[in-house]
Amino acid sequence: MAEQVGGLTYTILDADKMTAAEIYGDVLTQIGGQRPEIVALSADLAKSTKIGKFGEKYPDRFFNVGIAEQNMFGVAAGLALAGFVPFVSTFAVFVSMRAGEQVRTDICYQKLNCKIIATHSGISFGQAGTTHHCTEDLAIIRSFANMTVIAPADGFETAKAVQASVDWKGPVYIRIGRGFEPRVYTDDKFDFTIGKAREMRPGTDVTVIACGTPLVGAVDAADFLKKNDGLSVRVINMHTIKPIDREAIEKAVMDTRRIITFEDHNVIGGLGSAVAEVIADLGKGCAFKRVGIPDEFSPVGYPDDLYHHYKLDSEGIIDTVREVMGKEFEEDEDWQDEF
Repeated sequence: MAEQVGGLTYTILDADKMTAAEIYGDVLTQIGGQRPEIVALSADLAKSTKIGKFGEKYPDRFFNVGIAEQNMFGVAAGLALAGFVPFVSTFAVFVSMRAGEQVRTDICYQKLNCKIIATHSGISFGQAGTTHHCTEDLAIIRSFANMTVIAPADGFETAKAVQASVDWKGPVYIRIGRGFEPRVYTDDKFDFTIGKAREMRPGTDVTVIACGTPLVGAVDAADFLKKNDGLSVRVINMHTIKPIDREAIEKAVMDTRRIITFEDHNVIGGLGSAVAEVIADLGKGCAFKRVGIPDEFSPVGYPDDLYHHYKLDSEGIIDTVREVMGKEFEEDEDWQDEF
């Protein structure tokens, strides 16, 4: 059975062999055939980030600036000002830190129509070590005014994000891993709207909010806990970190009063912090826990081992849900006094 993503045809067996980056590379190439204003840029990582597929198809619209990330975003800004829609791709650590000033000042300050696909985020490139881990980018990038921040869960959702970003006005940051993470979705037959979370599992006892790679573990954990513990675990895919879906968070607080966030990012400044900000504004009490990378540099290791170490896999999520379910707090139906 053939599946379609943005008009791109491939079989489910093909998709199983394709990384998230490969799927986005194919989708961007297909969209490029319909949108001649799209151009692509790389800083000597076209093969690793898969944006090179676009360059192979449209060499006159592809620019490799060499190992010069700051310059790359300056070039992208110029192309955007000239009416093009530049898609820029490099490792997340280089976007957010090596070229942070250029992203902020050249792209965001002018609210330019530049789309950034940041690969190898979080600890997905675990064996490459601290220089190539990126557990700070959400905190950095979401603080830039005018920037939209998306963290898709797998290749299918990455394709949806790329499609949606083309007509989304202003700068967009799409954060993906190294690309070998397991799939959450079996096909592309689902709705994706920037700024609108997706409820992956309904639930009334506790809400798990996740983005990126930990989402697949959250879904598996919810199914396990329902079968073995009788727990009703709501799972929310918060694929858009900014603008965040405040309504979904507020409803989860009101319905379940227990919230846990999971992210492949430092617990400071990322998804957990964004959710905590919404809860603080809401003024309602709830049991709340953030799970991610603590305030430390991750050790070197294979990603699966690191996800397990930081309780970002299904086993760790199951343990954390059980822990939070054991917390006591005042069950008060009248919350007006909590404002």
